[in-house]
Amino acid sequence: MTFRAHDPSKPISIPTTEQDVMKYWQDIDAFKTSQKLSEGKPEYSFYDGPPFATGKPHYGHLLAGTIKDIVTRHAHSTGHHVERRFGWDTHGLPVEHEIDKTLNIKGKEDVMAMGIDKYNAACREIVMRYSGEWKSTVERMGRWIDFDTGYKTLDPTYMESVWWVFGQLWSKNQVYRGLRVMPYSTGCTTPLSNFEAGEDYRMTSDPAVTVTFPLVDDPSTSLLAWTTTPYTLPSNLALCVHPDFTYIKIYDFERDQNFILLESLLSTVYKELASGKKQDKDAKPKFKKVGQFVGKDMVGWRYIPMFDHFTEQFEDRAFRVISDTYVTDSSGTGIVHQAPAFGEDDHRIAVAHNIVRDDEIPPCPIDELGKFTSEVPEYEGKYVKDADSIIIKELQKKGRLIVRSDIMHSYPYCWRSGTPLLYRAIPSWFVRVANISDKLVKNNEKTRWVPANVGEGRFGGWIRNARDWNISRNRYWGTPIPLWVSEDYEEIVAVGSIAELEKLSGVTGIKDLHRESIDNITIPSQKGKGALRRIEEVFDCWFESGSMPYAQSHYPFENEQRFNKSFPADFVSEGIDQTRGWFYTLLVLGTHLYDTAPWKNLIVTGLVLAADGKKMSKKLKNYPDPMEVVNKYGADCVRLFLVNSPVVRADNLRFREEGVREILANVILKWINSLNFYLGQADLFERTNGEKFVYDHDAPKSSNVMDRWILATCQTLIQHVDTEMAAYRLYTVIPRLLDFIADLTNWYIRFNRTRLKGANGVEDTKAALNTLYEALFTLCLTMSSFTPFTSETVYQALRPSSPAPKDSTQDVRSIHFLPFPTVRQEYFDPVIERQVQRMRAVIDLGRLIRDRKTLPIKIPLKTLTIFHHDQEYLDDVKSLEAYISAELNVVNIVYTSDEQAVGIKYRATADWPTLGKKLRKDLGKVKSHLPKMSTEECKQFIKEGKVSVNGVELIVGDLVVTRFAEINTSENKFDSGSDNDVIIVLDIQKHPELESMALIRLLTSRVNKLRKEAGLIPSDKINIYYEFTSENEEDSIKKALTSSKDNEEYLLKQLGSIPIELSQKSENDQILQKEELKKSKDKDSEETAASEGDKFILSLSKQ
Repeated sequence: MTFRAHDPSKPISIPTTEQDVMKYWQDIDAFKTSQKLSEGKPEYSFYDGPPFATGKPHYGHLLAGTIKDIVTRHAHSTGHHVERRFGWDTHGLPVEHEIDKTLNIKGKEDVMAMGIDKYNAACREIVMRYSGEWKSTVERMGRWIDFDTGYKTLDPTYMESVWWVFGQLWSKNQVYRGLRVMPYSTGCTTPLSNFEAGEDYRMTSDPAVTVTFPLVDDPSTSLLAWTTTPYTLPSNLALCVHPDFTYIKIYDFERDQNFILLESLLSTVYKELASGKKQDKDAKPKFKKVGQFVGKDMVGWRYIPMFDHFTEQFEDRAFRVISDTYVTDSSGTGIVHQAPAFGEDDHRIAVAHNIVRDDEIPPCPIDELGKFTSEVPEYEGKYVKDADSIIIKELQKKGRLIVRSDIMHSYPYCWRSGTPLLYRAIPSWFVRVANISDKLVKNNEKTRWVPANVGEGRFGGWIRNARDWNISRNRYWGTPIPLWVSEDYEEIVAVGSIAELEKLSGVTGIKDLHRESIDNITIPSQKGKGALRRIEEVFDCWFESGSMPYAQSHYPFENEQRFNKSFPADFVSEGIDQTRGWFYTLLVLGTHLYDTAPWKNLIVTGLVLAADGKKMSKKLKNYPDPMEVVNKYGADCVRLFLVNSPVVRADNLRFREEGVREILANVILKWINSLNFYLGQADLFERTNGEKFVYDHDAPKSSNVMDRWILATCQTLIQHVDTEMAAYRLYTVIPRLLDFIADLTNWYIRFNRTRLKGANGVEDTKAALNTLYEALFTLCLTMSSFTPFTSETVYQALRPSSPAPKDSTQDVRSIHFLPFPTVRQEYFDPVIERQVQRMRAVIDLGRLIRDRKTLPIKIPLKTLTIFHHDQEYLDDVKSLEAYISAELNVVNIVYTSDEQAVGIKYRATADWPTLGKKLRKDLGKVKSHLPKMSTEECKQFIKEGKVSVNGVELIVGDLVVTRFAEINTSENKFDSGSDNDVIIVLDIQKHPELESMALIRLLTSRVNKLRKEAGLIPSDKINIYYEFTSENEEDSIKKALTSSKDNEEYLLKQLGSIPIELSQKSENDQILQKEELKKSKDKDSEETAASEGDKFILSLSKQ
């Protein structure tokens, strides 16, 4: 049960280390132990949206799981008890579609022949097909969640609670049976809800035909209608015009017929009139206008039907012109063919004009597979889309086809089967939603959405226009809708529990609620209507998942206290696709049952796409396997890459494996390297002083400015993480955590190497080690929710130098057992943080100049001039002059606010897109003259807040004025840099008198490289020897050492030893490592840049 010790001298494999951490967690039963440790603390509730286990986890699941794990881990660390139960969505189309493909099931007849019991048994067999892969993936990603007490939507307890939810809605008269034109999937043979229909729109090519409907009273005159669904023409019952549009009657010379249509849409028939063109006056005319009518005056005109299959049934009320304002003048002919069984508006208008009754199924001659039935015998057995071309040929034979073309348009497909959706009239069961849309909006507004714009915009717009929800599916594998009805549907009994069903039916011992177990149960009628039988439909699986807050705990049949504590949930999170899915159904049911949203805080994420911006596709293989990436770079790297991206702001993320690799190199390994450095220096301290270093929480406050800075930064970080996590803004937390790792490795450790090596005595070394320990420990605690593996690894490596807990009963075996850190007010120091920030700005600008001029840091430079108007700024950087001088390797630093002395000039720039909206046509005037704006004019603008540029008046906010140092770059003596705040000027000339400094720095670098190659640890003491490659070389090393006592002291601090000539080595001293002479072709390489003629080889031996 001990954690394998971390060896800082050996290379680390992050994936292997994470496996060690998982083994340790298993050994100490870490998750369950943490749950026991938090018992009795305030409850923090979390609902986990259930995935299907019929497919393997993808990056979207990894993202969702990571966010859920981060938030719930943080809640635990901040003093809460967090129940985390995994759930499985086991019913519905995803499962049935798999079985249909496997067993080649085409429709209801096949299922009936097989038997619902056998069909559902086949479904049951595959629902947990990949549960093992899910469990191993979730655990490998570091997510802590309970699989043992998780729920499945197929459990009788879960299904019974779904019945209860439905029963509550029924008792409130919020459920009804209606005939609606619904999106219908022929691939899954069931209607879909409106939000499901919006899941998969595709650009599709469909035939577009313009056909004639001759008037009964004047067969030579035809109404023209346009449609992209020729298969609906056999079901035509009416033609619809706009009551206020003016239609024209034309005579077509070539066809010798009269046509009626909108004048503005003549191009539908005559392509040459597209884009508003007129008939060519010089060409023979194709038609002439002979009359016009207003739409409302055309109502009642009768026409000759296209087909006669339904004329006998509907002749007395159909085949006439009706009107409605939904008709548009944007495409077609302005006259819309009406097939009430295939269009929502068609059905609405047909009912309004008494063509069909609202409880009557209009002509719908297609079966559940989308094939024509015997009602239209000439197309019987043909799939409707395949029948389009045959119908078009028939129209041509009849002389009813005027124009045939193809149109590309966006069309809905079934999200599960990938087949085009049809819209058809189907009797379905609905939950009322439109009547509570105001409540949905009100309840949603009481919750926190992150980001807020999705909750207010996309989701807010959807619920404001919410329509009643079709909850019934004509399927088999799902929770049966608990309605027992008489044959005439005049007696309906809703059952809300197993006990109620047993009482009403007299059947006892009911253990399962699937169709095969209850469809044969009848309930005696209370109205003398014989036996009531259950309706065939099952619930839409979205109804089941929306019932999750109640059903996961078998509420209200048990766990009432647990439910009351957890409802509404403190937190939920899923992808943006759930705005019309799970989030919506949760809100609808929560509002109906308790008039509240079932969540308080919600994080919505974007979609994870392939690197090319396309949807990830197994078929295209356009993305790397998730677990291969995890096993290559580690779960923490994948976690950080996913949550430190636009996806947590609900934008889409293009997954790039290189991005994960960058996290490994720039974050995780740097963090581990800082740990390794600490361990090395702690070991060096013990070997040197014979005293083991142990962190002292109550140590006196360090006087060292960098100690005070990093500890102040720790407090700011703790405060920031605490505040932002309370607001669920993960996207503001990760960047600050990553910045802190950079602060620690690139600034604190870099600037304090000599102190940590003991250069300033025992007490100062202790102070530096104490500071570095606290920074690393703070990072572990703040990062533990985000990078659980690395945080554990670093924490375990720190434990040997950790003090015993003040409370001897505290379990400190894991970082995840410890509380989130509290701010130490005594360490807050905004002045120090400001000073260091300004110092860093100066150093960064200096580094940029060196990079730009290819001046390695080994080359000392003579003078750095720092310009700023604010004396406080200059005083801040001056207080840290030693760090600036050492980091930029400059001898002299000059501080000034004298513009003239530095050659400061002013320039004005603008945000052209923003300014363009304001200036419009005057933008060009400003753009051409702004570069000519002088320094004095810029100063005047700053002073007065206004300026005239080429006759255009500009005010504060229109321009941005910046300062710069005017340097003669052609002389290559000086260069400047600015961050729009401070300006620096650097002397970039090489001065011979500074060469000895360069040599000493080069020598230090090469010795450290040799130490690493030799596998030495920081506490190993060494002898350093040098020899020149040529006998004629001057001993520049001895010259550099004797020229300045500072050089000798510098080497003693950095290396612990002074180099001597190899010829002075004693015979007993064994060389441990020796350099190989490598000639560099790069004239600017470190070896040649520091000193032009020095060519020597270094050797090391142990003291």
